[in-house]
Amino acid sequence: MKSVTKYKKSNISSIPFTGDDWELVEGVRNGNIGACTAFYDRYSIHVQKVLTRIMGPDQEIMDLCNEVFFQSLKSIDKLKDPYCLKAWITQIAVFTGRRCIRKRKRTNWLKFVPFYELPEMDRLYGASEIPDKSVRDVRDVISKLSPDDQIVFTLRYMEQMEIAQIADACGYSLRTAKRRLASCEVRFKKIAKDYPLIANRLQSSEKWRNR
Repeated sequence: MKSVTKYKKSNISSIPFTGDDWELVEGVRNGNIGACTAFYDRYSIHVQKVLTRIMGPDQEIMDLCNEVFFQSLKSIDKLKDPYCLKAWITQIAVFTGRRCIRKRKRTNWLKFVPFYELPEMDRLYGASEIPDKSVRDVRDVISKLSPDDQIVFTLRYMEQMEIAQIADACGYSLRTAKRRLASCEVRFKKIAKDYPLIANRLQSSEKWRNR
């Protein structure tokens, strides 16, 4: 009997949590360890991506990611609709990144980002091939926006979020999000006039010509 019992125990493995977001949230609220682990596994890459878009390749990304999940677990009871879990944790990630940027005296991380690590600039231009210098210029232009405008601009053109999603993520009304995006687009284009490569591309883009 002892050998059989030992054999059975050695072959028992934990069953991974496979529920949808509603079940996931309920599991986390009930202290289910499997649900907590699944929560991190399901959304950690997304959170890191959002933080990297906002902060750039930064040595604090993993610490900030852990902070996002710490805050999420601590305030999970405040989430009204479990099916909005992804939007909710995105908002926490944005607030966390924004707070970190504001704590720093300098916000020009983009000047130090290698070309191959920069988000795809073709999403901004609508072009398939972007010269290296043009990408460096774009970095400079974005770095001259205010921290809040950097976040809105990045979420729109690097993360390709819809305006309603940006509003949710930043805690703005839809009207405020539209106004801020329009404002930072105008500001971006105005600064870009001093960068011929960007200015020419924006001028040739129907999307940007009338901004």
